[in-house]
Amino acid sequence: MSYADKVFVQNVKDILQNGVWDTDQNVRPKWKDGTPAHTIKKFCLVNRYDLSKEFPIITLRKTNYKNCIDEILWIWQKKSNKISDLYSHIWDSWAGADGTIGKAYGYQLGVKHKYKEGMFDQVDRVLYDLKNNPASRRILTNLYNHADLSEMNLYPCAYSMTFNVTGNKLNAILNQRSQDMLTANNWNVCQYAVLVHMFAQVSGLEVGEFVHVIADAHIYDRHIPLIKEIIEQKPFDAPKFLIDKNVKDFYDFTIDSFKFENYQCNDKKYNIEVAI
Repeated sequence: MSYADKVFVQNVKDILQNGVWDTDQNVRPKWKDGTPAHTIKKFCLVNRYDLSKEFPIITLRKTNYKNCIDEILWIWQKKSNKISDLYSHIWDSWAGADGTIGKAYGYQLGVKHKYKEGMFDQVDRVLYDLKNNPASRRILTNLYNHADLSEMNLYPCAYSMTFNVTGNKLNAILNQRSQDMLTANNWNVCQYAVLVHMFAQVSGLEVGEFVHVIADAHIYDRHIPLIKEIIEQKPFDAPKFLIDKNVKDFYDFTIDSFKFENYQCNDKKYNIEVAI
């Protein structure tokens, strides 16, 4: 069993056993048939992953790591809000008539701001500080720009990254306001773990801890049978994560820069209904 498997099982069991239902609330999400999509939730789960020991990918269920890496490159490297720039179709339902998701995610990272050293967008500022000022306690990004929320087709869920260099190790905290534990938990963990590896490599650092803070960790009512089935599946050891060591520039990474050696997992395909 991978460490990520253990964390996932602990999290969902905690939610199912100790969580609080929102069935008495008028909730925004709905199922395709119009029925309110209610959840059982826990407030503020905090999970820590030591990336120097193991890559945090689950084996109880297959994580499509190529698509999740593609999305993180779309947001952080391309700084795009156009769904045509994304290989998968996970954002199609959120696209407007202009083919974008509005001023959300990648758009926010690409906006330049004035610093005393010059103009930087949020990504380039992180890269600059990791190389030139690694002792800084101000290396962070924030996608939750209140001034632009009305022009976002979806408010950002994973909205803030804080980077901290300790010795020669790059640590990071991902703050997430909300998470659907079945469809998005390991997806987000994998892609932001990859992001930490990327920033560390191009900055001459080693990877350290990745901490994932989830304010509202929930399971949808119709997902409970699938969750219970998945955590009973046979687990495997974590695969070996390989990153192309020849890449020295953050913007030179591609999907093919990353490989998972001996990724064994339960490859059963689940028919998962998504709340919108």
